[in-house]
Amino acid sequence: MQQRKYPLGQNAVEQIKAASGRPLAEITPDALQAGELDVADLQISAETLRAQAEIARQAGYVQLADNLTRAAELTAVPNDELLRMYEALRPGRCTYDQLIALAAQLEHTYAAPQTGRWVREAAEVYRRFGLLAQTDGA
Repeated sequence: MQQRKYPLGQNAVEQIKAASGRPLAEITPDALQAGELDVADLQISAETLRAQAEIARQAGYVQLADNLTRAAELTAVPNDELLRMYEALRPGRCTYDQLIALAAQLEHTYAAPQTGRWVREAAEVYRRFGLLAQTDGA
């Protein structure tokens, strides 16, 4: 992998593309004013997030790299589904089994293994601290 320097917008502009696939160099105030840009042109791509994660990892910022990697994974999740998942992760909203099912969905439906592991870890923490929703039989 080619080593990149931060910030990517200055040091790798020719390699950066929006979520739409539009090159960063084409995302300009003039293009916006002319109505040539779409919402996806203003969204970061998974590839750019992964590049930022690699830079963070090489600089020793492992937690930041992990967060950026999970963000890259989540670009594949539709926004309405992402909001549903966010709501499910609030304490007291889901049972342990529901959180484990959410983790499996992330891993298998959206190819998001790191995020799935993170949700599994959250499920264990929620169980340890009594933050799970109670089932009808409880």
